[in-house]
Amino acid sequence: MAMAVGKKGGPMNDINVTPLIDVLLVLLIIFMIIVPRTPHGLSALVPQPNKNKKQNEAVLERTVVVTIDANQQVAINQTPVSMQDLGNRLENIFKTRNERIMFVKGDPNIPFGTVAQVIDIAHGAGVDKIGLITKQLENQ
Repeated sequence: MAMAVGKKGGPMNDINVTPLIDVLLVLLIIFMIIVPRTPHGLSALVPQPNKNKKQNEAVLERTVVVTIDANQQVAINQTPVSMQDLGNRLENIFKTRNERIMFVKGDPNIPFGTVAQVIDIAHGAGVDKIGLITKQLENQ
């Protein structure tokens, strides 16, 4: 990096952009380090069916499936529950369990905001992992 002077010792007409480029590169490196650490979206767990063996009844009893129908009525394992009582019911179910896994099955015609609200209530009740059940997965 050299110092330039104007012709015959006069003022210089050009702007020295080298320090600006150095600052720009430092900021670029800082943002490249910070951006990947920010969380993106919702993490989803999708159950994978085992085609080789039949499902055990004990596993079916431990499985918690929250269903939302087309009228936005919520049910836990086919037991109707209101949206206000959903958090308390999930806390009661999961307070004695080591595995805090739940599945959400929603009607295709309901808005995703309702499903997101159920997921948020479940996280507030202490559920660690939440999976989504789709029609395609259900038919397998």
